[in-house]
Amino acid sequence: MAGDSAAAGVGAPHQEQALAGQLVQQLSQSHRTHWTLEARTGATTGTTLRRMSRLGDVTFDYVITSLGVNDVLAGLSLRAWRDSQRRLRELLRESFGGPRLIVCGLPPVSGFPALPQPLRWYLGRRSKEFDRVLAQDLESEPDATYLPLDFAMDVSLMADDGFHPGPEIYRQWARQVAAVIRGSVASSSSS
Repeated sequence: MAGDSAAAGVGAPHQEQALAGQLVQQLSQSHRTHWTLEARTGATTGTTLRRMSRLGDVTFDYVITSLGVNDVLAGLSLRAWRDSQRRLRELLRESFGGPRLIVCGLPPVSGFPALPQPLRWYLGRRSKEFDRVLAQDLESEPDATYLPLDFAMDVSLMADDGFHPGPEIYRQWARQVAAVIRGSVASSSSS
């Protein structure tokens, strides 16, 4: 898994309650899992691309990415972000043994209570645009799955900071990622 503070588990008191920990718990019931977490608070697609390029050649069956909010916050243009996202996916394919990519969409930033209005509205609109374009770009990539983060915006399920997911959102998110993995395993074994 690679990405930003949400991928790193910010908002969960323990890694077992974060996305990676909950995903491992769900998959370990039926799969053997070995995982790596390459995530940093404040990470953008560009900084993640540079960090992942330094890992060298490693083989993964799946790579899950959670990126975009910090690109939106930094004011990155849509064109530059699309290019960085495309280059990241190319690097992941070439350097990590052609894994199946699970690319998580952007969360509903317009519902983040930590952001004051009208900034919340503006950033929410931009993140929706980035998310829409990401979904379109991935339609033509058969080895990549776009995973929308369309959780109900129940503020009580968010972390106390009003910006990051809380453990229940991470659990729902992990369940969705696990379903994608199980579905691709089932379809590859029936082929």
